[in-house]
Amino acid sequence: MVNLMKRMRKLKTLLNVRLGPGAAILPSPTSSTKEFPPVTRMHLTYAKKIYGGHQGARHFWRNCLTRLKYHNPGVRMTVKQTTEQEGPAALTIFFSERLSSTAAEHAANINDKYAPAPSPTEKAVVIDAKNIDYKEIWRRVKAVTGAQDVEATPEEKAELEKLEEMRKQSEIDRARVAAIRQAKKDQERMLQEARGEVERLRQL
Repeated sequence: MVNLMKRMRKLKTLLNVRLGPGAAILPSPTSSTKEFPPVTRMHLTYAKKIYGGHQGARHFWRNCLTRLKYHNPGVRMTVKQTTEQEGPAALTIFFSERLSSTAAEHAANINDKYAPAPSPTEKAVVIDAKNIDYKEIWRRVKAVTGAQDVEATPEEKAELEKLEEMRKQSEIDRARVAAIRQAKKDQERMLQEARGEVERLRQL
């Protein structure tokens, strides 16, 4: 059972990387369209602590950027954590030659001094990631880049269902074990009280 649980935890970790917010394919030189040019690289800047509006950017880094890198290994992605809580939380996306048609709608007038400068063959757009949650950041990234979500395969869906069944069973098992432990504690307490009562009667 222990080995099975270890295997299931590893499977859950793998599925967590492959699926979820950020699991998407960015336009590449071979898959780009007239509307969405190739994405060449990305840079995220945010403060280490979550207050001051940086919570969403931090969660985007944890929840989305890992998956995005997993599915787009050829796209360079850099992150800068600062100590500047009043500074920007910004995501800079670099495109080859030109910007996407929707880039202007989400472009922010932010000067991120930590973001690299675009090369002569790149154009960049900055998304303001401050004071919004990571799901909204991801929505804007998809709108700007045209990233296509990775759908779960039938096998992965079956594995997810199995993991969910195991999670529910684990909750039942935890409740059962907790009830057994509580019953044992109650019994020990009653025995101690009975022994104390016997000892009190002997001293009369």
